[in-house]
Amino acid sequence: MRWENLADGPSRGVADAALFGADAVTTRTFDTPEFRGITFHEIRAKTIVNRVPGASRMPFEWTVNPYRGCTHACVYCFARKTHSYLDLDTGLGFDSQIVVKVNAPDLLRRQLASPRWHGEHIAMGTNVDCYQRAEGRYGLMPGIIGALRDHANPFSILTKGTLILRDLDLLRQAAAVTDVGISVSVGFVDQELWRTVEPGTPAPERRLDVVRTLTDHGIGCGVLMAPVIPFLGDRPEQLRATVRAIAASGATSVTPLVLHLRPGAREWFMAWLEQHHPYLVRRYERLYAEGAYAPKWYQRRITRQVHELAEEFGIGPARAATPRRIRAPLPQDTEPAPAPSGGTQLTLL
Repeated sequence: MRWENLADGPSRGVADAALFGADAVTTRTFDTPEFRGITFHEIRAKTIVNRVPGASRMPFEWTVNPYRGCTHACVYCFARKTHSYLDLDTGLGFDSQIVVKVNAPDLLRRQLASPRWHGEHIAMGTNVDCYQRAEGRYGLMPGIIGALRDHANPFSILTKGTLILRDLDLLRQAAAVTDVGISVSVGFVDQELWRTVEPGTPAPERRLDVVRTLTDHGIGCGVLMAPVIPFLGDRPEQLRATVRAIAASGATSVTPLVLHLRPGAREWFMAWLEQHHPYLVRRYERLYAEGAYAPKWYQRRITRQVHELAEEFGIGPARAATPRRIRAPLPQDTEPAPAPSGGTQLTLL
């Protein structure tokens, strides 16, 4: 995919459309502390509902991503490679060159109304966070959630952002008519590790406050305990502290996910590791010698430890995701069944 494929207007070649094609892309910077050093590329997308590649491990088929690039600046982010498809840098560029699909809510509403759309589950926040800082300025998610609510279309959101609480009323309205799953990502509660590997995110305890608030308002919220970072966040006492905090937040489930290092993310993470923890470089090269994923024995060990801790603290492992569809309309003289009281957990395992 290149810039001309993202835009709904004409473009004049990749480089021109990427940064200078005023007919396709509007580039903005804002001289405010929260956005200093960040460039926004505003585009009008051709499509907003995207099919997940068949070879993907993800348990869903359709996604909506209103942003590309992410100011969370997580050094391990697997989505970094996607910036190279737009001829943008996958390192600092991924953290500071943010593509904004400004027409996402209107485009989604049109696509949901199409007779070709059959109400499949839509996952959000699975590539980059839809509640990153840019959302505070562009405010795309209320229109997106409103469209999904109006079409009773099931959806899920995965986020590290506390801004999701702004849309609490909309989420409650949507949960009354369709299946809504919310998950918050908290891989660890270690403050030093958080500051170095997730410098642009809210603190882990603030994210757990989101879980607590959503649960208190009747929206079940699970925690994706991701990533568990080998040799930096996987000590038994670290896992115990994290699961204990997750349980205290009222999370409906916890799903551990070990760090994976895809091309693009791998190079950036290893450069960071060389700078901050050079003694671990060789250990990582051995652990990830076979590819992007840690060995099965290591993944199973972490999963077992987390599930044992979850049982100890009173939360069960997440259930596997199940297909979700819009319910058939009831006859007018039929009393509707009560809506479910909570969402379902988005599972990435």
